[in-house]
Amino acid sequence: MDYSLKDKNIILGVCGGIAAYKSVELLRLLKKGQANVRVIMTRNALHFVGPLTFEALSGTAVCTSLFTANDPAAIRHIDWAAAADAVVVAPATANIIGKIAGGLADDALSTFLLAVTCPVILCPSMNTHMYENKAMQRNLQRLKADGLLVLAPESGQLACGTTGPGRLPEPEVILDRVVSCLSPQDLKGKNILVTAGPTREPVDPVRFMSNPSSGKMGYAVARAAQHRGARTTLIAGPVSLADPPHVNLIRVNTAREMASAVFDNMDRAHVIIKAAAVSDYRAKEIAAHKIKKENDEIVLSFQKNQDILKEVGRRKKHQILVGFAAETQALEANAVKKMTEKNLDMIVGNLVGSPDSGFHSDTNTVAFFFKDGSREALDPMEKDTIAHILLDRIVEKFLK
Repeated sequence: MDYSLKDKNIILGVCGGIAAYKSVELLRLLKKGQANVRVIMTRNALHFVGPLTFEALSGTAVCTSLFTANDPAAIRHIDWAAAADAVVVAPATANIIGKIAGGLADDALSTFLLAVTCPVILCPSMNTHMYENKAMQRNLQRLKADGLLVLAPESGQLACGTTGPGRLPEPEVILDRVVSCLSPQDLKGKNILVTAGPTREPVDPVRFMSNPSSGKMGYAVARAAQHRGARTTLIAGPVSLADPPHVNLIRVNTAREMASAVFDNMDRAHVIIKAAAVSDYRAKEIAAHKIKKENDEIVLSFQKNQDILKEVGRRKKHQILVGFAAETQALEANAVKKMTEKNLDMIVGNLVGSPDSGFHSDTNTVAFFFKDGSREALDPMEKDTIAHILLDRIVEKFLK
């Protein structure tokens, strides 16, 4: 099953607000995901961004009116509604929100929206006082009750000079909600616990021992689980990745901090996916001050950290437990041994070292090993795609 945006039909509605410039970037991101995007602009939107910009990026004619002569987009808007997989209105002004809530259809966008049956995401963007107005909030509540997804605006300083809620969310945040709308909801009602990234074990106040894990694989799994309806908790070591929206993120540094967070949260989880690269050892003694370069050699003593995965395997009751094995040799032998010794239901193994597979890469080459003895090797692919295939297998083998 394909959970990407590829070949999905997305309609982007653009209203007349200063935030319309962000819609250009949103369109670029949708096209980067290989979605088919068509744009409908209100007349007021034309004062902020020209239709040629959207036409150049989308590769299709922009619909601005139902009554423009020789405009093929104008007469196909009902066909667009029937073919759409998702609709995004960004920015959604007070005017269009009021029209949709009242069932009005007096321009191209409002008429189109009445004919839509697919998921609709509204992204309000306006002056803070307009957004907080009782009539606006009443309209938004009505639209939510009607099944539309309303993405709350961000707070900050607005172009009009006010400070507060009303800013259009960043295009990446809106894109995340589009992907969520297009994902199956087969994990709805499930609690998923994911770990990601490295841990850091201090040696002195300015130095630590760690590993090159970027956290990308674990973050991809957490995002995918949330997209599919799960209540997702992500326990992450120090990484430079953006926080995944709508995920309960717990930040830790050391292996002991990660262990504590995992043990505190594991009883509520239906599935535990341990993708973190936890340090096996920590300094026996942490120097109180920076260690100076006084000797040609230095000897440090280390002691073992608790094996979090093995302890979770010992404690687990109803949970499905999935581990990861990053190996440099004998992948299957090492992965299967780890799965058996740590009481796992499944393990994801990959050989690290190549540019397209490993810690910092956006792609990975993995194999799944299951406790029933079966295995599945995947071709090199994006980590986001691997995350969804992993969840597919968990649903198929353990949750049905």
